[in-house]
Amino acid sequence: MQKQLISRISIFATPLMLTAALLTSVPSARADSGDAPCSDRTLRGDYGFTIEGLIFPAPGVSVPIRGVALTHFDGSGNLSQVDHIIAGGDPVSPLDWTPGTGTYHVNADCTGTIHISVPSTGDLVNLSIVVVKKGAVIQTVVTPPYAGPKRTVTSVGTRVD
Repeated sequence: MQKQLISRISIFATPLMLTAALLTSVPSARADSGDAPCSDRTLRGDYGFTIEGLIFPAPGVSVPIRGVALTHFDGSGNLSQVDHIIAGGDPVSPLDWTPGTGTYHVNADCTGTIHISVPSTGDLVNLSIVVVKKGAVIQTVVTPPYAGPKRTVTSVGTRVD
């Protein structure tokens, strides 16, 4: 009888002990990847972006937008960039490369914001961002307030090696 009780206890106890041992011996995914919290310093150097989306100049009307940008982040919350944007098949600026400057902020959870001023057009572009792959990639979406009509525009930037 005592042997059966011990056998029943070991049927339940053994898997629990093995599970506990595995859980305590495997480091967390965050610690294992060596990730530290993000900050403005996470973004340093040059990033190439692809830009795409739609602009809605009037109810029921949408215009596709595509472009590329090269943005330099200084690691301290400041940026400079040039971009070339095509909307509805035509360049949006008479310049081949439109310069802009701005600021950015990266939160500890790797979300953040970017604000870009484009002096040649007077535009201010506001972006919400997510920084991934230890700062190697930035995903963005344009957010209000907009300069001009509503839009749904996203971009993905990759650090230039």
